[in-house]
Amino acid sequence: MNEHPKRIGILGGGFGGLYTALRLSQLPWENASQPEIVLIDKNDRFLFSPLLYELLTGELQTWEIAPPFSELLANTGVRFLQANITGIELQTKQVHLEHRPSLTCDRLVVALGGTTPLNFVPGAKEYAIPFRTLEDTYRLQEKLRVLEASDRDKIRIAIVGGGFSGVELACKLADRLGERGRLRIIERSEDILATAAEFNRQAAKQALEERGIWLDVETSVEEVGPEHLSLLYKSQSDEIAAEIVLWTAGTKASPLLDSFPFPKCDRGLIKLMPTLQIEGYEGIFAVGDIAATEEKIPATAQTAIQQADYCAWNLWASLCDRPLLPFRYNSLGEMMALGIDNATLTGLGIKLDGILAYLTRRLVYLYRLPALNHQLAVGFNWISQPLIEFLS
Repeated sequence: MNEHPKRIGILGGGFGGLYTALRLSQLPWENASQPEIVLIDKNDRFLFSPLLYELLTGELQTWEIAPPFSELLANTGVRFLQANITGIELQTKQVHLEHRPSLTCDRLVVALGGTTPLNFVPGAKEYAIPFRTLEDTYRLQEKLRVLEASDRDKIRIAIVGGGFSGVELACKLADRLGERGRLRIIERSEDILATAAEFNRQAAKQALEERGIWLDVETSVEEVGPEHLSLLYKSQSDEIAAEIVLWTAGTKASPLLDSFPFPKCDRGLIKLMPTLQIEGYEGIFAVGDIAATEEKIPATAQTAIQQADYCAWNLWASLCDRPLLPFRYNSLGEMMALGIDNATLTGLGIKLDGILAYLTRRLVYLYRLPALNHQLAVGFNWISQPLIEFLS
């Protein structure tokens, strides 16, 4: 009698989850041990979030950065289920889904991603807009459209958080709004981009200065209103006007994790063994924003993609009786978009800014897009679009 085929369940289709699934489909499974790979996500599309900013300026289209899972997984052998995950039976590895039958797995990968916390400041949940999903972007686009069509002389935007996301957002919006834009970045620390390379930080500060973007450092937000926010600087409170408040500060693990008794660190992230297995649950792995390793590493797409490679290998190894590998993060550098046709990057001994950095960043992300068929479609569009515009 043939043994029942193994099943690997991957919970979440972000960078960690999708790239784990794609890598698993490429590994040398023997016919007898070929598992069923099931990717589960509540959305029908993957989001290549590092290029989300380009939607605001019209540099890219939605299909380029948010392709459907069904297209990306075609001919890979990976099955996609669009469903809300409602719970997990940890001992049996049974995944409970909303309006669908439960799924029992031999191995699980928890890749549920993070959210932007808005519940620490009064009014933030009601009036601030995070910038993490397509829905956030559409909401921001609609507010911008209404304001741009109005007779307002100035459009005032406050961006909470002076990290990579806040700086990239500010530059893109400044270029979109031009003379009408009045932007400011609010950062609690002494300086913006605290973890960035010095070359990138200085390039970013120059880009912000050229666009007249105001910096409020050592400043915290006390309250957010419908068209204002209250700031606290050196024990002094001040209320400023803002038609849009964007919140990019902080990352919180998916609320679904609260119901799982996984061991967690003081930041609420899942504690992992070096092999990316969850402590105490060797058949369950975790990757991405929700995972905490002994090595302190940034919560970025670069990290999640690297973890996906190790996670896929270790899943394969655990089912094929091979040794598992400890995860080692390899920093390949950092990149930032600083407006239209402008960027900065450092890594592998290279430092670039301006249009050359912008083009290099595009090529790197084109290479990192999932699935060869999508890479080819996007690459062809990037090459042909300038030619079409020139001829027309």
